[in-house]
Amino acid sequence: MPDTALTSPPVTRSTPETPARGRTVRLPRATAFLPWVVPVLVLLGWQWASSNGVISAAILPPPSKVLDTAGTLWGSGELQNHLLVSVRRIVLGFTIGASIGLILGFAVGLSRIAEGLVDRTLQMVRALPHLALVPLLIAAFGIGEVPKVVLVTLGVIFPVYLNTVAGIRTVDPKLVQLGESYGLGRGERIRQIVVPGAMPMILTGLRYALGVAWLTLVIAETIATSEGIGFLAQNGRDLLRNDRIVLAILLYAVAGLLADQLIRFVEARVLRWNPNYQKEIR
Repeated sequence: MPDTALTSPPVTRSTPETPARGRTVRLPRATAFLPWVVPVLVLLGWQWASSNGVISAAILPPPSKVLDTAGTLWGSGELQNHLLVSVRRIVLGFTIGASIGLILGFAVGLSRIAEGLVDRTLQMVRALPHLALVPLLIAAFGIGEVPKVVLVTLGVIFPVYLNTVAGIRTVDPKLVQLGESYGLGRGERIRQIVVPGAMPMILTGLRYALGVAWLTLVIAETIATSEGIGFLAQNGRDLLRNDRIVLAILLYAVAGLLADQLIRFVEARVLRWNPNYQKEIR
C-alpha cells in the first residue's frame, strides 16, 4: 500500500508575490495620486522661478498672479461667460462632427459600395488643412458662431471616421461567421459582434477628436470673435496682460483634461467586458 504522504498533492500557499488563483489584487490607493505629482511639481517650480526672478514675471506671471486674475474675472462674471461660450461651441461642433464621422465610418466599414462612393472623396477632403478654410468660412458665414462650429466639426469628423472604419475592419471575421452559424441576422451580428469589437477603436477616435476640437477652437476663437477663452487670450495680448494669456492657456488645458476624463469614464462603463479596461488586476 503506497504511502499517502508521498502521493498526496503538494499544498499551494499563496504569497504576496504569487497570489492565489481567482483572487483580486487591488492596486494601492496611493497610485490614484500619481497623475498629479508632475503637475504639482511643475506649478511649484513655476511659482518659485517667477517669484525669484529666474523667469521674468512680466513674461510668465507666477501661478498666484494668474489665480488672482481668475478670481477677479470670476467675480465680475466675465470668466463664466467665456467658459460657457467655448463649451457651447465645442459641444455643438463635436456632436455634429462625431455623428457624421460615425455614420460615414459605419457605412464605409460595413459596405464596399459605400467605400467606393465616399472614401476617396473623404480622403481628399481630409488632406486639406481645415484651419486654412477660416477666410473662406468668414466670407461665407460672417464672423458669428457658424464658422467656429463648422471648423470644430471639420476637425472632429475625420479622426472619428478613420478609427470607426479601422475598428470595424479589425473585428475577427471568425466571430462574425460564428454568429451567422448560430442564426443571427445581419442586424444582430452588427449589434452583438461588430459594434462591441470595434468599440475600443471608436472610443480612441473620440478621445483624439476631442483634442483636435479644442485645438481647432483655440485658432477659431482668436479670429474675429468677442467671446470665448480664445478672446480672453487675444484681449490679454492687446492689453499687454500676460496673466490673462496664461489663464486662457490653462483653461484650455483643464478643459481638454476634463473632456478626456469624460471619454475614459465612458470607456470604463462601455468596455467593462474587456480586461484591458478594468481597473483591477485579476
